[in-house]
Formats: sequence, C-alpha cells, structure tokens
Amino acid sequence: MSLVCLALGPMAQGEMTCGQVVSNLTPCISYVVYGGTNVPEQCCNGIRNLYGMAQTKPDRQAVCNCIKNGVRNSGFNYSDFNLNLAANLPKKCGVNIPYQISPNTDCTSCAPHSKF
Repeated sequence: MSLVCLALGPMAQGEMTCGQVVSNLTPCISYVVYGGTNVPEQCCNGIRNLYGMAQTKPDRQAVCNCIKNGVRNSGFNYSDFNLNLAANLPKKCGVNIPYQISPNTDCTSCAPHSKF
C-alpha cells in the first residue's frame, strides 16, 4: 500500500516497531474495507503521526514491510480492501508522499519525503 512506504517485529532501540505501525493505522481499516464519505479523523491522526515518526529510509522501509506482512498475516486479503481508498488516504489526510500505495510497492525503494 503508499501507506506502505510511509515494521518488522521489534527492531533496534530507537527504530520503529510493527506495533507502532499497527496502532497508528488500525483506525483506517474500516474506511478502506467499507468506505465512507469522510476519512475518520483518528485514521488521519494515525497517518500523520506515522509520517512524522518515519523520518529515515530504514524506518519507512520497516513501515512498508510491516504493512505488507501484516495484511498477509492478518487473515485479510488485499481484495478485502478498496485499494483506491487506501491509495488516497495520505492525500486526504494532508500528507504528501512521493510514491504509490500498492500491494506491489517495493519497500526497498521508499524514498525520503518532504515535510507537508
């Protein structure tokens, strides 16, 4: 998912954890599964928080891997999600990221981002 580039089990001290990613993005699940007229504010808060925390390329790669592995291991399939809604979440939440949200995102290519 471009949320994808925005964490692999516990990491070295100071690096992001998968638990942090999950807790920040959990409020977005119902929106990307069921849709709605507005993105829940808790979802946008989580996206903005995650964006602020993922300042290094390794952090962004960890977030990407966590999301991709989390979907695979959660019992969900990508077909359960509206990928267009997921792809537009950062923009709708006022976050500018220079890559596409997709299940096919190459986590090694998560580039630096500029502040919004």
